Amino acid sequence: MLAKNMGQTDRMIRAVLGVVLLLLVFTSLTGGWAWIAGVVGVAMLATAAMGSCPPYALLGINTCKTK
Repeated sequence: MLAKNMGQTDRMIRAVLGVVLLLLVFTSLTGGWAWIAGVVGVAMLATAAMGSCPPYALLGINTCKTK
């Protein structure tokens, strides 16, 4: 499992954006845009739930205040 590298604010923003994207998928988007928004929305919710972002780890970014 990856080490936590996301702070609370980062996680909250990702969770909200993930929910918004998934709501758009189920209410108004169609075709390819719906698939893209769905995948991005699920990825944002998953990283928010885990508290870890693989691209952050690769780039050396850490918004988590505790170690």
